[in-house]
Amino acid sequence: MSATTAPTTSTARPKRTSRWRVVDIVVAAVLGVATGLLFVLWNGVGGAWFGAMDALTPGFGGLAVGIWLIGGVLGGLIIRKPGAALFVELLASTVSMLLGSQWAIETVYAGIAQGLGAELIFLLFAYRRFGVVVAMLAGIGAAIAAWTLELFTSGNLAMSGEFLAIYLGCLVVSGALLAGLVGWLLTRALAATGVLDRFASGRSRRA
Repeated sequence: MSATTAPTTSTARPKRTSRWRVVDIVVAAVLGVATGLLFVLWNGVGGAWFGAMDALTPGFGGLAVGIWLIGGVLGGLIIRKPGAALFVELLASTVSMLLGSQWAIETVYAGIAQGLGAELIFLLFAYRRFGVVVAMLAGIGAAIAAWTLELFTSGNLAMSGEFLAIYLGCLVVSGALLAGLVGWLLTRALAATGVLDRFASGRSRRA
């Protein structure tokens, strides 16, 4: 007697792993540099907007900050690995500093804090949920981290409670929209082109 074994095919998705691949490192680096160049442009535009809004009502300048928070959101949404949000935001802030940011080394401190703020949100969802709500929460996390850092680096600890409340509220709105929502839309737009097909972010969008 002879036994035959039917061939099997596997359509399972690639196993999720937290280990970084070479492609993850390369893309995260490219993303960090590109976001850093965006920061350089925003240093002028956003800086002017910040000053104008703060002159209107102290604290309203926070509405302009969201773009400086977008690196962590993009890193988390695209790479989907532990440390990606911090890596991209920190690299972007370093590029901004090296290219002449008016805040000098404080730019890097901000990048660390903001990256950690976004990273914490992705960690809370175990790096398994990356929808628009999570993206906006990551932007808010980065905003709250920025607010906390500035209590000490910008002397905001000496400011009035009213200013701090207004500034925090504006940062949260800006982080949710300019970092979270815009970051999510950019990720979807990139995925639609096929350039993210080697990432879960690209495969899930095309599916």
